[in-house]
Amino acid sequence: MILAFGLFLVTLVFIIWQPRGLQIGTTAVVGAVMALVIGVVDFNDVLTVIDIVWDATLAFIGIIILSMVLDEIGFFEWAAIKMAKLSGGSGNKMFVYILLLGALVAAFFANDGAALILTPILLAKMKYLKMKPLAIFAFLMAGGFIGDAASNPLVISNLTNIVTVGYFDIGFVEYAKHMFLPNLLSIFASIVVLWIYFRKDIPLKVDVSQLPEAASVIKNQTMFKISWFFLALLMLGYFVGDRFHLPVSVFALGGALVFLAIANHYKAVKPLITIKAAPWQVVWFSIGLYVVVYGLKNAGLTDSVASWIELLKAQGDVVAIIGTGFLSAFISSVMNNMPTIMIMDIAIDKVGYVGNEALVYANILGSNLGPKMTPIGSLATLLWLHVLAQKGVKIGWGEYMRVGVVVTPLVLFVALLGLL
Repeated sequence: MILAFGLFLVTLVFIIWQPRGLQIGTTAVVGAVMALVIGVVDFNDVLTVIDIVWDATLAFIGIIILSMVLDEIGFFEWAAIKMAKLSGGSGNKMFVYILLLGALVAAFFANDGAALILTPILLAKMKYLKMKPLAIFAFLMAGGFIGDAASNPLVISNLTNIVTVGYFDIGFVEYAKHMFLPNLLSIFASIVVLWIYFRKDIPLKVDVSQLPEAASVIKNQTMFKISWFFLALLMLGYFVGDRFHLPVSVFALGGALVFLAIANHYKAVKPLITIKAAPWQVVWFSIGLYVVVYGLKNAGLTDSVASWIELLKAQGDVVAIIGTGFLSAFISSVMNNMPTIMIMDIAIDKVGYVGNEALVYANILGSNLGPKMTPIGSLATLLWLHVLAQKGVKIGWGEYMRVGVVVTPLVLFVALLGLL
């Protein structure tokens, strides 16, 4: 256990630190190789991990490629300007509308898509509107928070969702039905709690007349019109795939490549540049870090977590659901939600999935929301901080955690009530 945990800790430190630009995927793969060398995992464990995460990682790549094409044609910038103008110049309305936009983007394009695509657009528009630094901080923190808080409704909304439904063989429709209410409560609680927290920093009035017309930012009108039809068709594909038990990546990645080909036909993007720019490091990150974490599983960590869940179950369903959600949240906040979701999934499987389905969904809520307590909690937060740093905006750990530790437990508790 000490050896496995020590390797995981060193790997995580280097992932966060990224010395001399060392990318997160490369670091995770090095950690996985070390896990093989020192014997905390074997080659069969690597094959097991690949079997668990391949669908999630390929689906994620597809979702990001789709998001990048939409971003290239101005889709998200159009949406951001529409939301801002819809506020009529009210700072409070704009705050709420931007959170709703973030929730929609997270639901259909994943939390990482929201971090990578929407964050730089919002930052640019807020600087354009000459908002004060405290107001910019409020909007950015709220936007970053909602990306994870609203990444629960669909299987495609978060890598953790895809991993878990694959592990327990949960259908697309079945998942959506169980998570509709918890996600709705999560969005509502996020808006209320974030508004209360930042109410003094939100400007009463914003001169939205300075913004350009939404239609003017669309770079390819034909692709913009096709986008709406294609997204509806893609969503239908997910439901058809559920009917025939097809992997979600068939439609996520397959659909993204088809959309990329259409965009190329209409000269909206350069396919090779788009594919090259896709976050392939996430693939190596997912596989590499999961292999390292599998060493913790072999060392007995999942057995310990399973015993904790058994203790929670002994106190009744309410305590079990709330407790499992917060257990997942705490582990995610200190160990990152990617390894946490695997550890918790395996632990819940040991307890027994049948009759404990609510614990699976509580684990997802905890793994999606809990990471917001610390900057290292989720890949989306690390990407979000990286994007902001590239734009010259640096948010310290102390600044981040002052918000995260206060807001996250309240929102998570409300979301978990939707499972009772």
